[in-house]
Amino acid sequence: MRIKPFRGIRPPKELVEQVSSRPYDVLNSEEARAEAAGNEKSLYHIIKPEINFAAGTDEHDARVYDAAVEQFKLFKQKGWLVQDKEDKYYVYSQTILADNPLSGGKEKTQYGLVVGAWVDDYLEGRIKKHELTRRDKEEDRMKHVRVLNANMEPVFFAYPHRDDLDAIIANITKGEPEYDFVAAPEGFRHTFWVINDKATIARITEIFVEIPAMYIADGHHRSAAAAGVGAEKQKATGDKNAEFNFFLAVCFPDNQLNIIDYNRVVKDLNGLTEKEFLEAIKADFDVECYNGDASLNEVKPKALHNFSLYLGGKWYSLTAKAGRYDDNDPIGVLDVTISSNLILDKILGIKDLRSDKRIDFVGGIRGLGELKRRVDSGEMKVALALYPVTMQQIIDIADSGNIMPPKTTWFEPKLRSGLVIHALE
Repeated sequence: MRIKPFRGIRPPKELVEQVSSRPYDVLNSEEARAEAAGNEKSLYHIIKPEINFAAGTDEHDARVYDAAVEQFKLFKQKGWLVQDKEDKYYVYSQTILADNPLSGGKEKTQYGLVVGAWVDDYLEGRIKKHELTRRDKEEDRMKHVRVLNANMEPVFFAYPHRDDLDAIIANITKGEPEYDFVAAPEGFRHTFWVINDKATIARITEIFVEIPAMYIADGHHRSAAAAGVGAEKQKATGDKNAEFNFFLAVCFPDNQLNIIDYNRVVKDLNGLTEKEFLEAIKADFDVECYNGDASLNEVKPKALHNFSLYLGGKWYSLTAKAGRYDDNDPIGVLDVTISSNLILDKILGIKDLRSDKRIDFVGGIRGLGELKRRVDSGEMKVALALYPVTMQQIIDIADSGNIMPPKTTWFEPKLRSGLVIHALE
């Protein structure tokens, strides 16, 4: 892998909590407007610039992109964002605190290196993807990168872990961090160090040359957009070494990442009664009903190929029967594939997860309580909870050139935007 240090554009230490934000794609315009209320320094004014206009303004309106440019200029003029004077790498850690339901009662930290990733590594397949992207979403992000001439938000990569990089990061993180705060509303801790030592910077660059591939964990559209703009500038100039040939990425070792479940709720039973639906499921699954006093933690899926179903006020455990999936098929062995083939398609008639309006998806960060709530409210008829995929499954699929089914992976914590920005020139 080819990476490079860069002159990051960052908020002063005392402003980082005001400037930084959640990623643009995890909340809608009105949620961003509410979070930015009363805070002129919020990065949402740049990455969700429609909040600078009346509610209901089309986020793709040309005026909205122009507002992003003006806000970016304003942030730099006011000193809310300041560019480092020399090229640097950075270390960014995210901590799930012990009192967070995702922690399992034990604090968990993952450490990422913030780098400039090479556009050609993406274009030539060494930065590997596992999801399809939508062209309209790519084009929106490409417009944003073009008009700002910067990568405002990082993408989230995984790399095969290495002891030498772990040792370097451990040494850096013994020092005083530049930023260290717990961000609302999720309550994750974000800590950030600047790497100033030139020998350390050079060594990190050398080590990445020995890494054969990186994997997009989160940010497929941002990756495609950043690489697309870089490729445009390459073609226009013929220059493959300029800053625009690199884009902003945070790279984490694959053995530290936290993948959580991505669950399904469905509006109806495709004309079946509850009894008929459960009988149909028994053809391919061993089905057990949980006691009525079982806690939500007790009814969670226990392992791969075990599912939790909520229907009619009761939780059920479903375990796929042997022979119903192919352990040698990296796609067929996924629980999203098993549940899609044997329940959503075969029984409920849902053929296309991307377009069918009868199904919705709930990130596991909301817990099984959210699944129960949506069914109990009458909005949905049935909920299905899945065991999380593993990082190794993602790597196997990406290495084989395959694409995961929609709504398979949910990584937490999400990267905080605004800790550092990469200018393309």
